[in-house]
Amino acid sequence: MSREDLAARQAALLEALLTDAPTPPGFDSVRLRIEADVLLTKRRKLVAHLRPDLPETLGERFRPLFGAYAAEHPKAVTVRAREYADAFSTWLIARGELPKPRRLRRWKP
Repeated sequence: MSREDLAARQAALLEALLTDAPTPPGFDSVRLRIEADVLLTKRRKLVAHLRPDLPETLGERFRPLFGAYAAEHPKAVTVRAREYADAFSTWLIARGELPKPRRLRRWKP
């Protein structure tokens, strides 16, 4: 197998793990789904840890909303976890799931 073929298979595997892309040929779809669910749960828990305000505010909506976000925005290796959590918050605000942050007014004497 050439490097290009291997790279293409790896990219297809990552896409299937991080988005809901189809299972690449040669992989067990049940096992792949289990691993994808584990990775999604790990990311969701990390976001909840870094931004506890999000699950507190969203309640039962946190899990499905995070799932929708994660499917559309897989976490890249170059993106830090806090940046990913903040991007999720921005996405929620843009969709109207969270209110826009209030601007702080400075008191002038």
